[in-house]
Amino acid sequence: MLKVFLVEDEIVMREGIKNNIEWEKEGFSFVGEASDGELAYPLIQKTRPDILITDIRMPFMDGLELSRLVKQEMPDIKIIILSGYDEFEYAKEGINIGITDYLVKPIAGAKLLEAVKNVGKLVLEEQEQHRFLKKFEQERLENTQLARQKLFRSLASGQKSVSELLKAGREVGLDLAANRYNIVLLQIFAEGEVGGYSEEQNMAAKAIEDMIEELPEVLMVELGIEGWAFIVKEIAEGRPLEDTLKEFVDKLQNITKSYQNIEYFGGVGKAVGRLGELNRCFEDANRVFSYRYLKSRNQIIYSGQEPKESTEEKLTLSALNLENLDRKSVERFLKTGLKGEVRHFIDEYFLSIGEENIKSLLLRQYVTMDLYLITVAVLKQIGYDSGELIERCGDFQTMTTVFSTVEQTKSYLKNIFQTAIDLRETISQRKYSSLLKDARAYIEQHFDNEDISLNRVAASVNLSPNHFSTIFSQETGQTFIEFLTYVRMEKAKELLRATSMKTAEVAYAVGYKDAHYFSYLFKKTQECTPREFRAGS
Repeated sequence: MLKVFLVEDEIVMREGIKNNIEWEKEGFSFVGEASDGELAYPLIQKTRPDILITDIRMPFMDGLELSRLVKQEMPDIKIIILSGYDEFEYAKEGINIGITDYLVKPIAGAKLLEAVKNVGKLVLEEQEQHRFLKKFEQERLENTQLARQKLFRSLASGQKSVSELLKAGREVGLDLAANRYNIVLLQIFAEGEVGGYSEEQNMAAKAIEDMIEELPEVLMVELGIEGWAFIVKEIAEGRPLEDTLKEFVDKLQNITKSYQNIEYFGGVGKAVGRLGELNRCFEDANRVFSYRYLKSRNQIIYSGQEPKESTEEKLTLSALNLENLDRKSVERFLKTGLKGEVRHFIDEYFLSIGEENIKSLLLRQYVTMDLYLITVAVLKQIGYDSGELIERCGDFQTMTTVFSTVEQTKSYLKNIFQTAIDLRETISQRKYSSLLKDARAYIEQHFDNEDISLNRVAASVNLSPNHFSTIFSQETGQTFIEFLTYVRMEKAKELLRATSMKTAEVAYAVGYKDAHYFSYLFKKTQECTPREFRAGS
């Protein structure tokens, strides 16, 4: 029901309006009353009515002053002014404020109710329009996010021409033209882990995304479970790229530091002067970004400024401290890392041991055994045994070429890690299949609820919205909105064929309060109107 609030200083008039109209029977809820604008304003803030009826001449605060305050804070409220003075100046000022209707007292109850009903129709039309636009915006945002991911991967791979990249950027709202570029990769973690659903993580993500809107030189691409990629631009006649980059990185760190249970890690590439060179910039950024498995979190590392390990001391068994081998970072990488990051991880892990030290055959044998056993332990945790690794990668104990050179040792370990991640992803697919099955079941049970959203469905399977959106589209080939629309249209077709329900009733039954929007979507997806479908044409 639409809510009505009344402000009238004449008590007889106020009681008459309040009691002589059967508000609920007429489809309205009478939520409050006051004798002047000063008393009314805090009550209006609390009750948030859809329609405000107010006298124009009252003590303490008159109707025009009250209307100005209400319109400033709650512009969607429709206001009906009552006045005992049929004066043009009042009407003109009311129009300037945004008054919906102006009635001259004395006024009969029937005429007032007619005016309220007309204003109520206007409120409902605007609410339907807001819902219509919201649905469009949800679909547009989800499709745009996926298109931006695809574009960024084209940038990172260097497989498209500059003209193709510029055109694709314009199509998803990214202006890629600039004098110089750099890339920042960022991931935030909830309570030291990757994945899962954390309200604080989502709040931090929202704060970062809001901040980007204030920085025209920074373009954001949401990468789902991998975090974000930010393209930082130097615009013609603008500030130097380095200044923009520093300001942006400082803001990122300030936001993430403001959340107690959030950790972060970022990698920054080396600036390039051409759009076609962004793939090289991405490679630099991605290499230092892989440090998030080797180094402590809560830092953003620049390519070329990463920490160097001392390699001056030659290996001696008495000086070697095997406790420096960071087994936890290896385990964390095997549990959360990506196949594309294996090369960087192994290279940096060997550097952390020391270039001279790793030349020792004895040490390479020890490190290989250590990494192999960690990999086996991780795989056992998710349901595999060591036979899987031997079958796919061979037994290093019988392969003499594994330790011939440092590069061959690295190559074997990279193969081990990539295989382990493949096996982990197979298990994850089963896990995601179960989660997606639950998500689809949730959608099929609640599709008729107009308020169903990506956030609600994601929360039902304990994933963050961005993570869920990425997985859902990757695994089903459809966005969340596309699948929800498909479910609703299938149910709508069933109702159109099997019942005599009107189109508006069918729309409401499948989750659309706006029958016009339902008809638009139906024609868009089924290539005919609901009426044509029912007729079998």
